[in-house]
Amino acid sequence: MNLRGMYAIYHFELARALRTWLQSIISPIVTTSLYFVVFGAAIGSRVQEVEGVPYGAFIVPGLIMLMLLTQSVTNASFGIFFPRFTGTIYEVLSAPVSYLEVVVGYVGAAATKSLVLGLIILFTAQLFVDVPIAHPFLMLAFLVLTSFTFSLFGFIIGIWAEDFEQLQVVPLLLVIPLTFLGGTFYSLDVLPEFWQTVSLFNPVVYLVSGFRWSFYEVSDVPLLVSLGMTFFFMLLCLTLVWWIFRTGYRLKS
Repeated sequence: MNLRGMYAIYHFELARALRTWLQSIISPIVTTSLYFVVFGAAIGSRVQEVEGVPYGAFIVPGLIMLMLLTQSVTNASFGIFFPRFTGTIYEVLSAPVSYLEVVVGYVGAAATKSLVLGLIILFTAQLFVDVPIAHPFLMLAFLVLTSFTFSLFGFIIGIWAEDFEQLQVVPLLLVIPLTFLGGTFYSLDVLPEFWQTVSLFNPVVYLVSGFRWSFYEVSDVPLLVSLGMTFFFMLLCLTLVWWIFRTGYRLKS
C-alpha cells in the first residue's frame, strides 16, 4: 500500500480546509449555534421537556447530526469534483496509488473535518445547556461511522455531478430536508401515526435516533435498528464506489 501517496491526498484536502477556515470551520459553527439559540429559545420556552430531556439539550444531537451530514457530503463532493472540473484528476489516476488509496485519502479527509467540527459544536453546546453523555464511546462511534458514511455519499455525488449546480442540488434538496424531517427538533411521537410510519422511510431518522440514544438513552427506534441501517447505507455507498472505479464512470471520460 502506498501510504505516502494516500497521505499526500489526505494532507492536501485537510490543508485546503485550513486555507478556507472561515468557510470550512467558522461558518458551520456559527450556523449551528444560531439554530440552537433560535430553536432553543423560541421553542424551548414553550416546550420544557421531550421524553424527560430538557428541550434545549434534546435538540443538541440532532443539530450535531445536521452539521455532520451536510459538511461530510459537501466536503467530500467538492474534494473530488474540483479535480474532475480542472482536469487534474487524471494526474491522480495515473499516479502510483490504488483506487482504495484515492478513496481513503479524499473520504478520510472529509470525514476528519466533519468529525472535528462535530466535537467543536458539542463543546460549544455545553456553553448554552448541560449535555450529559450516557455512552461517550458509542457517541464517538456514531460520529465516526456517520462522518465516514456520508463522506462516501458525498464522494459519489462529486463524481456524478457535471457542474456546480448538480454538486449543490443533492445537499440542498435532499440531505438538508431529510435531516430537518428526521427528528432533529422533535420526537416522532408528536406526529400522527401515519406520519410516524412515513418517517421510518427516512434514513436520517435512524442516524439521529441512535445518536441521541448515546446521549440520553431515549430514541424513536431501537438502537440496534439504527446501527443496522447506518451500516447498510455505508455498505451501499461502498458498493457504489467500487462500481464507479470498476467501470470508470465519469472518471475516464
